[in-house]
Amino acid sequence: MPKPTANPSSHSSQGKPDTPAAGRASANSSTGRLGTVGIVGAGLMGRLLALRLSEQGWRVTLFDRDHADGHQSCGHTGAGMLSPVAELESSEPMIGQLGFESLNLWESLLGRLSQPVFFQREGTLAVAHHLDAPELSHFARMLQGKLADPTLQPWVKPMQTGDAIRWRLAPEELSALEPQLGERFRTGIFLPEEGQIDNRQLMPALAQALKEQGIPWHSNTPVLSIAPHEIEDAQQSHHFDWVLDCRGLGANSDWTQVRGVRGEIIRVHAPEVQLNRPIRLMHPRHPLYVVPRENQHYLIGATSLESEDFRPMTVQSAMELLSAAFTVHPGFAESTLQEMAVNCRPALPDNLPRIEINSGLIRVNGLYRHGFLISPKLAELVCGLIATGSLNETDAAYESLITQTETDKTEEPTYAVAH
Repeated sequence: MPKPTANPSSHSSQGKPDTPAAGRASANSSTGRLGTVGIVGAGLMGRLLALRLSEQGWRVTLFDRDHADGHQSCGHTGAGMLSPVAELESSEPMIGQLGFESLNLWESLLGRLSQPVFFQREGTLAVAHHLDAPELSHFARMLQGKLADPTLQPWVKPMQTGDAIRWRLAPEELSALEPQLGERFRTGIFLPEEGQIDNRQLMPALAQALKEQGIPWHSNTPVLSIAPHEIEDAQQSHHFDWVLDCRGLGANSDWTQVRGVRGEIIRVHAPEVQLNRPIRLMHPRHPLYVVPRENQHYLIGATSLESEDFRPMTVQSAMELLSAAFTVHPGFAESTLQEMAVNCRPALPDNLPRIEINSGLIRVNGLYRHGFLISPKLAELVCGLIATGSLNETDAAYESLITQTETDKTEEPTYAVAH
């Protein structure tokens, strides 16, 4: 027996809707708003897209298998570091470019939310113990090589004057930045302008903004299938002008190249520790980051693991993270454990994000460990493709991130670079 079709008053008409030509927006004459968009996946990317599209005039509906609190999403688990330079150690220059652009977009976005979200741009400090000094030198060489890429020069040139990157801090400079680390570390690398955002404040703030926009949100609703213009759940088929797939790892049944990369993080309350900015500890076996939040709460994490294992953190992993944190600051020995969390971030083979477009369907995936760093700019690119069918000329550098599905290659391209 066929499933019923969604009420056409809340979505587009029954059956395949009238869609905008070549991916361009069309206004609804009766409402003055643009067309309809169904978004599957209410993690970080899904929420950002829902908010931006609604602000632009689209009628948006969200679907997610999780509760609206989003506790299953990577956005709930992550550290929220905004480090376009530091991440270049193990990523392509394009990640840096997306990250630089997203930093400014974050500031604009947070200004539109009714709930406060902790956001900081006090830079990143990278350090190493004396015996691990070669690791710090290697980190510097990797960053310097990537920063020489021509695509990054609009952001790199301002760093060469004024508040420039400091590749070798003197002991007194390090102590001025982080007084409580001055006795343990004699030098470090300071990356100014980098930042962080509190994901545990951001996700509910975005949910509140979507509620204020009046966006229908089908939480606890597994989606059975996604197709151009159509989302099918257990109750009915919903039809839209555009469908956006933001399921992350949940999309790997349709996008088989998507793999999970495990991340582990420990949250502690450490009243004896006073750090002013994210700290990265360079170490040959146990690299570490420590991210300070408000009221002396800290996130302790490490590199990614090539695994789709969602089981809880092992005792060995916890001991390694906490032991490494203790070498950064002995005050962590007296901290209280608040949470040990695990999640798997979606990644593609080259660890770069992709926007896959078909007429009536866009899939966004592969944000890897860079979700908070790059998602605002990716959301802006997707919104532009839906609205105009093209990338702005200033965004031409991102054309390699956009692919058309096989079924759409016989038709006229749904996107182009505007000149």
